[in-house]
Amino acid sequence: MLKSFEGLDENFRFLIMEVQNQIKATFQFLLEPTPATYDKIFSKDDYIDNLKNVIENKCFTTLNQTKLAPDQMKCLRAVHVISINLERIGDYCVNIAKQMGYLSTPRFLENFDYKDSFLKIHDTVSEILPVLQKANLSGALSICRMEDELDTMYKENFDKIMIHLRIGRNVEDHITSLFIIRYMERIGDSLLNIGEALLFVIIGERIKIQQFQALQRNLNKSGMQGDVTDVDFQGIWGSRSGCRIARVEEKKSPQARDSIFKEGNLRKIRQEKINLECWNEIFPGLVPRVFSYQEDGENASLLTEFLSGCTLDETIFNPDREILKNALFIFEQTVQHIWEQTMSEHALPTNMMRQALDRMSSILQVHPELMRPAMGIGSIAIPSAGELIKGCMDIEARFPAPFSVFIHGDFNINNVIYSHLDQKVYFIDLYRSQHADYVQDVSVFLVSNFRLPAFDRESRKRISETITSFYKFARNFARAHGDESFDIRLGLGVARSFYTSTRFELNRAFAHAMYNRCLFLMERLTEHELKSPADFSFPLEILNY
Repeated sequence: MLKSFEGLDENFRFLIMEVQNQIKATFQFLLEPTPATYDKIFSKDDYIDNLKNVIENKCFTTLNQTKLAPDQMKCLRAVHVISINLERIGDYCVNIAKQMGYLSTPRFLENFDYKDSFLKIHDTVSEILPVLQKANLSGALSICRMEDELDTMYKENFDKIMIHLRIGRNVEDHITSLFIIRYMERIGDSLLNIGEALLFVIIGERIKIQQFQALQRNLNKSGMQGDVTDVDFQGIWGSRSGCRIARVEEKKSPQARDSIFKEGNLRKIRQEKINLECWNEIFPGLVPRVFSYQEDGENASLLTEFLSGCTLDETIFNPDREILKNALFIFEQTVQHIWEQTMSEHALPTNMMRQALDRMSSILQVHPELMRPAMGIGSIAIPSAGELIKGCMDIEARFPAPFSVFIHGDFNINNVIYSHLDQKVYFIDLYRSQHADYVQDVSVFLVSNFRLPAFDRESRKRISETITSFYKFARNFARAHGDESFDIRLGLGVARSFYTSTRFELNRAFAHAMYNRCLFLMERLTEHELKSPADFSFPLEILNY
């Protein structure tokens, strides 16, 4: 494929060869340092840098000036990443050669096992071009795994050096040797980046080696026959949880079930699996089925059912208004059924304002100005944002939820799937599901509508209609079940959601709009000592924009 880009193929080949020569010359220098070899290593460094710059310029120029097929774009992106990491390997070779000058004797390095690793580095670099040309999956994985071997080599030599440093033997030489071994370990990091860039070309999506291995294990466990290259792997971006999410579809069997692959923090993925199984036990078919689950150290991965349809926010912008009306009706009926079926008649303290305090550092990192200090106008004292939060926490303690239900826990509008064909809604992203106050889900859902990035009149009108519909539904549910403090808890929940949402919003004006609404609600809640639920009525107009 590189041959279709004039000049790129030739320069890329030269870059690989020159880095191979640099690795070979550095190895020779470690075995037998000479001024000639040292000069050779340094003189080649500038040439490698120039080749990398030429390739980089060619990649960006081609992307900017030429209409490319998706596979060609992926190839260019991969070549760019590979070139950067090859240049880094060349730099590490130079750094290794420099460190040799600090040893009392070049022979001192023979105390450590590094020779076999250096030869493997050379052989691994020589495999880059054949793997790229042949789209060789096993070859790409082999390049990735070289990082593990170099990590093991580093750890073994590190432990050996630490023993000698503790007894104070040849301290300078041991520290210098540690630097040399460390540069070799960093070459492994660059080889891992190269291997993952090759996986990107072969699979078609950016994926880390750990995620690839987790995906392969989950597919095998779920009963899929064949290799990972037999599936379409389409990354889904936008997750703020730190998890990798992708849609997986078998290429050879269009009738085969699609699935969603999720990989990330062990605690989060494990809890999501538990919650999915719990939801499916209570309400079969409402959430994705779990096909397979794997744990690996501090990470875990999950393969679940893919649910067809559109997210509920997409129905808001559908030109057919009847679709939105129908989706909201089905959604509200489903939510009512869940709340009624899982209701536990026990008062439950809530912690919505505590959640705001817990996220304060993240909020202030994005918007450091969103913490109003205490102020005053004449004799009128204006409390700080922190004082308002503490005041609201006192109110929250006095008005617990009269009952609990099994809530979604992250009830954003885009975590609800609507299938017009099946006339059903589904829930996704259920890591935070638990028995709690249903008002927490209500407040998150309402503010997630408010936050939708659409500002034309018609779109905001539809958003407002959705907010009003769900608010009335929730309020009627509260009245039907004797929830007298609904408005107070909703005010606390919406204030919390407005405030914590600012950390995801870089549009300063819009972030301040949410922050000011949060302050308004907290001021309304705290300006008079609330003695009964009737003392506060939730101002729905605050959710208009």
